[in-house]
Amino acid sequence: MPQQPPVRSTPTRPPRPDASMSLLNNVMDHSLDDGYAEAAARKQAADGGLPKTLRAKLGLAAGLVLAALVVTVGAAQARVAAPVVAKEREELIDRIDQETEAADKLEDSVDKLRDDVSARRREALKESGGGEQAGLVDILAGAVEVYGPGVKLVVNDAKESSGGGDGDPRETSGFSDTGRVRDRDMQRVVNGLWESGAEAISINGQRLTALSAIRAAGDAILVDNKPLVPPYTVLAVGDGERLSRRFQDSADGLYLHALQENFGIRTAISVEEELRLPAAPSVTVRTAQPNTEKTEKGTS
Repeated sequence: MPQQPPVRSTPTRPPRPDASMSLLNNVMDHSLDDGYAEAAARKQAADGGLPKTLRAKLGLAAGLVLAALVVTVGAAQARVAAPVVAKEREELIDRIDQETEAADKLEDSVDKLRDDVSARRREALKESGGGEQAGLVDILAGAVEVYGPGVKLVVNDAKESSGGGDGDPRETSGFSDTGRVRDRDMQRVVNGLWESGAEAISINGQRLTALSAIRAAGDAILVDNKPLVPPYTVLAVGDGERLSRRFQDSADGLYLHALQENFGIRTAISVEEELRLPAAPSVTVRTAQPNTEKTEKGTS
């Protein structure tokens, strides 16, 4: 039986110590994909090899220079315009002062002329036989300042406007906001004081005469075309106790009380020992002449 040759075993190499870390080694050796590396190389070649950080620094420097230039130009323009603005402001202030001074002079002139007219009117009344009645005429006409005892009546809007029910004292006036004092209300108050014996009346320092008008312009109350704002302070010179009692018992006093009860109109009346009312700003003098033609026809 033939003898088989002995089987020779292939010698094996010893394993590498880092054989188990081959994947990690590959990742470390090729951390950047080849495509990305090639693109970065092309971009660097196109830029001429200028470092990126240097370009950023140059761009920042250019931006700072531009900002500094803008600020410098703006400051220079403001410095140039400042004297012009200051000069215009000074001119406006001077004009305001001049106009104010001129208005004050005109007002003083008006006061002097009014005093002169009052003096001449008193002299004319004395010469025409007025005598001691000239002073009374001045008081009744509102041509002179008046002081003495009387009544102080303050009328103000309601705190909150509210609608009224039955017994509305203003239902025929067509007012929508019944919580506000209206011109008709003040007309009734003033007429009631006159009828109760007041000798002179003023509203918020505005002297009333026989020719004074109390009207409305929108929501404002006008006295002789001058707007007033609430509260409305009515001063009436006369016999204080008697004037207050007669007014509160009159129809107009009861009307004011109804406004207070139904609509929250706030009122306060007090008797004062001394009140001071200014003269009317302007007094219109009117004279009447007898109709001689009618008299002659009647006697013929």
